Amino acid sequence: MTVSQAHFRRRLLLRRAAGIAFAALCVAATAAAIAALGVLLVQVAAKGIDRVGWDFLNAFPSRKPEEAGIKAALWGTIWLMGLTAAFAVPLGLGAAIYLEEYAPRNWLTRVIQVNIANLAGVPSIVYGLLGLALFVRALELERSVLAGSLTMALLVLPIVIIASQEALRAVPNSIREAGWALGATRSQVVFRQVVPAALPGIMTGIILALSRAIGETAPLIMIGALLFVPFTPSGPMDRFTVLPIQIFNWASRPQKEFQVDAAAGIIVLLAVLLAMNSVAIVLRNRFQAGGRR
Repeated sequence: MTVSQAHFRRRLLLRRAAGIAFAALCVAATAAAIAALGVLLVQVAAKGIDRVGWDFLNAFPSRKPEEAGIKAALWGTIWLMGLTAAFAVPLGLGAAIYLEEYAPRNWLTRVIQVNIANLAGVPSIVYGLLGLALFVRALELERSVLAGSLTMALLVLPIVIIASQEALRAVPNSIREAGWALGATRSQVVFRQVVPAALPGIMTGIILALSRAIGETAPLIMIGALLFVPFTPSGPMDRFTVLPIQIFNWASRPQKEFQVDAAAGIIVLLAVLLAMNSVAIVLRNRFQAGGRR
């Protein structure tokens, strides 16, 4: 064996050892995070599972912890997430399709792309300040569900755009070229071939975006979501509260009974999140299965 061959073998062994060590470190970090999450979920379930029931779901907040319920926050969350999805998904998907399929590749497009990427990393409290200045005061929407949903739509819009662009970019160019070769227009190729093929990835991005929105508290506190709401919203211009704010309110109380209510509220929030994600995952899998046929 020559000197160069021995040196190459040593470097190869070192690279393999470094790769194995890095993989082990990633597995350990993932296992530690999952273990911490599991311990937290077990503690929350042990404390609040007995409190969850129809009376808790159908009662309004109260100063008496044994009579307090989560009805107002639950319906406020449903209203908020429905309107947020209605605003963010069409705008985000439309922007992604334009930027990826229609926009010219010039300096202006690159500036827009950089700004969208930067907006995805802006702290949520900044969006709360923007929503307070623009929707609550400038547009005079007051502290309503509509103002809150528009603020949350701005928060998740960059995530939807970036995820949708990545999904569109992952579609092979051969699909586009085959459509053009058959005489299809650009719009026909985009909306009948490219977008259906990219829908599973787009749905994944939407799931991630809405999962972030449902747990946000700071922007809604900034625009004035209420801590104590003894009613459910009946329209987009009504005042509201949401599950994270109600949970925070209970968790900040010194009484142990309110801590139990907070744990039960966390369980309800997780159930709503899992139900929402399950619907999106089912739709994504159907689109994916349809694309394989």
